[in-house]
Amino acid sequence: MSATGYLLLVCLVMTVATFITRLIPFVAFREKGDHPLLLYLGRYMPPAIMTLLVLYSLKSLDLTQAPYGVNELLALLLTTALHLWRGNALLSIFSGTLFYMGAIQSGWFG
Repeated sequence: MSATGYLLLVCLVMTVATFITRLIPFVAFREKGDHPLLLYLGRYMPPAIMTLLVLYSLKSLDLTQAPYGVNELLALLLTTALHLWRGNALLSIFSGTLFYMGAIQSGWFG
């Protein structure tokens, strides 16, 4: 088998495995959608996961050297303000990410 054929086969297997693992919960819990545990997890897991992601992204922030985390703080404030104002997660996440990447690449604040 050629290298290209092998890579395509690996991609196909990974695609099928990903699809199946995403499909299993919908099939398994089709009739239990109103279970209190699932309702609880559906309500509280997304904010908890987002909080963990924010904390993880800020854990290696060095506040002892200039620019003292200004880029990260401004991107976090922009993301939070846009989300509170518009309530659109995609808009706020993309805007904060674009601002952060622009600030880092151009060296605006450091």
